[in-house]
Amino acid sequence: MATTLWPTLEPPAPREFLPRHVAIIMDGNGRWASRRGLVRVRGHEAGVESVRDCVRYSGQTHLKALTLYAFSTENWKRPRTEVTYLMRLLKKYLIEERDELHANGVRLTSIGRVEELPKDVRECLEHVQEHTAGNRGLTLSLALNYGSQDEIRDAARALAGKVARGELSADEIDEAQVAAHLHTAGLPPVDLLIRTAGEQRISNFLLWQASGADFHVAQPCWPDFRRADLIEAMLAYAGRRKGAALAGPREPA
Repeated sequence: MATTLWPTLEPPAPREFLPRHVAIIMDGNGRWASRRGLVRVRGHEAGVESVRDCVRYSGQTHLKALTLYAFSTENWKRPRTEVTYLMRLLKKYLIEERDELHANGVRLTSIGRVEELPKDVRECLEHVQEHTAGNRGLTLSLALNYGSQDEIRDAARALAGKVARGELSADEIDEAQVAAHLHTAGLPPVDLLIRTAGEQRISNFLLWQASGADFHVAQPCWPDFRRADLIEAMLAYAGRRKGAALAGPREPA
């Protein structure tokens, strides 16, 4: 199969007003399927095309980082058949997209407790990460078996261990130290957090990294979300940034 090389596209607004790091809570797959009289897994299947389109557009416009909430720690509570299908779908995506991501300079990373994923999925994920590790274009991060509270707890334990071993003093623990011990170390803070399907919950996603982010609620369920919806969110973000820049610094109270 021939590998598709993505043409470069002009960003939808001046780059200085656009986000560097966009994160998306991909919600509504089940509702999308139910409204069509389909089983839930068909919604997950349809959502893959949304992932593909948003990743391509992000790469084409040279977005710095895109993080997708693919599987939360809470998702293990779903029916076993649905979880099994989600793992199979993830593996299929990784296999099918590996060469195209690599050819277009995308670096794949993951965040979350990926060591708890099924062995075959974990090995496939590690293979694609290694294959794309040297790329310098878009960084695509898949949040898998991810929960932000767990991530922050893990970082706190790691920092406490360093203090106990004398490698770090408690006074040296600042925001930069915490950020360096999160799964997203090395990535810019999240500028724009999008949630689809009209929901307005953060759902334990990137609580530290998105603390200063703009929150955009998109109405389409994830399988209907496409680059036009991503552009809409980015333009809204750019409009706020441009407005703030034109307003200038606030006068002291």
